[in-house]
Amino acid sequence: MKNLFLPILLCLFIFSCKNRQAEKESLPNSPNVLFIAIDDLNNWLGCMNGHPNAQTPNIDKLASQGVLFTNAHCQAPLCGPSRASLMTGLRPSTTGIYGMIDDNMIRKDNEVTKDIIYLPEYFRNNGYHTMGIGKLFHTHAPDGVFNESGGRYKGFGPLPDERFVWDGYGTSDREKYGRTSTDWGAFPEADSLMPDHQSADWAIERLNRDYDDPFFLAVGFLRPHVPLYVPQKWFDLYPLENLEMTPYKPDDLNDVPPVAHLINDLPMMPQTDWAIETGNWAKIIQAYLACVSFVDFEVGRVLDALAKSKHAENTVIVLWSDHGYRLGEKGTFAKHALWQEATNAPLLFAASNLPKGKILDMPAEMLSIYPTLLNLCGLPAYDRNEGVNLVPYMQGKEPENNFALTTFGMNNHGLRTPDYRYIRYEDDGEELYDHNSDPNEWNNIADNPENSTLIQELKSILPEKNAKWNVHSSYTFQPYFVEQKERTGQNK
Repeated sequence: MKNLFLPILLCLFIFSCKNRQAEKESLPNSPNVLFIAIDDLNNWLGCMNGHPNAQTPNIDKLASQGVLFTNAHCQAPLCGPSRASLMTGLRPSTTGIYGMIDDNMIRKDNEVTKDIIYLPEYFRNNGYHTMGIGKLFHTHAPDGVFNESGGRYKGFGPLPDERFVWDGYGTSDREKYGRTSTDWGAFPEADSLMPDHQSADWAIERLNRDYDDPFFLAVGFLRPHVPLYVPQKWFDLYPLENLEMTPYKPDDLNDVPPVAHLINDLPMMPQTDWAIETGNWAKIIQAYLACVSFVDFEVGRVLDALAKSKHAENTVIVLWSDHGYRLGEKGTFAKHALWQEATNAPLLFAASNLPKGKILDMPAEMLSIYPTLLNLCGLPAYDRNEGVNLVPYMQGKEPENNFALTTFGMNNHGLRTPDYRYIRYEDDGEELYDHNSDPNEWNNIADNPENSTLIQELKSILPEKNAKWNVHSSYTFQPYFVEQKERTGQNK
């Protein structure tokens, strides 16, 4: 019996080793993922024709190698809830995460998210080696989400000793407001001093490694988030006298509901009238474009490293931003709104089984990044995802769910269809814009009786239920929305 036992053990050991080897041999066939997040990047890219002066050769090149969604929209026009939605695969109206939230609090005290699997975790659970650096969730990432974490530079510096132009709230209390409220100017002296440059270095080093398993590498860039500081050479690309201003109508907001004015009243951000009167409008646009070109360069460094690596032919790339940004449109310089400039942001995919240089103008949601990446990598679908797999549409299928939904606070929703933008606020105020005749969303036609049937159709798409404001999801600037009833769930 003893003589039989040893051969059996040996056979079991050999069988186990062969199984593990087979698993190892199958994993490298799965594509790697390069996941590029850019903070506050609107559609001011050459490939999106968002601004005639924009110089973004590297992202434009990536768009020529993949599929670009020009009509993609965030789930919230604010970093925290937008990123929480993308990473959980759930809408803000499902989770109650309407405001800023600490990365480690997304799953805490929330029945909906307590057992949700974050996007990077799903890849890790399916055999991927996961790595991340920079701003990916709101701050960086929840503890333990990545196998390797490069962390994130605290705040949005480096910062000069004194602000150049804008003091934010009329105060010099930088510890309270200075890290995120706006300012603009050439600083620091060299790209190497910028956190985004250092994040690119970290990612490039990882792309030059060998891996036993497929990898998921996430890189989160900070610019063009305010303050709009980058070295002088990026400002030099945009002489002030050559810049085109953004569309602006001084009486634009005369036909919008009261809540829209509350949302738009952000005292830490400059108003367009102020920028015109002081001669700063062109300077702010110059600074934003300079930041966009800077981050395009850093994205290019990472893409070049991938192209030169042994992983080039087997890596899926996704590039996205968490929301748009207004540069004078609708009276201010900020995100925080349900209008087109605040919700529209770049979304593009590149993979071996996708068309090259394809442009889609169908409405799409950042929420769909999660299920789309799973499909592109041959992973099982996650049944908790509320977004849709975009691969069939990239490969030629006609859109089915032809809309994109953005939520800002409880019971404030913006809906983008191929032809219209419909906004409904918590006080039942409405806006409706026909993008065929009014791409700037200057003429609110919601009160036109001829549009009543259309409005009912669009209204039926909005969430039937809105989760109560999550206890860990807050917002810095008060008062906010109608008496802040969203926080206590007292709103309808």
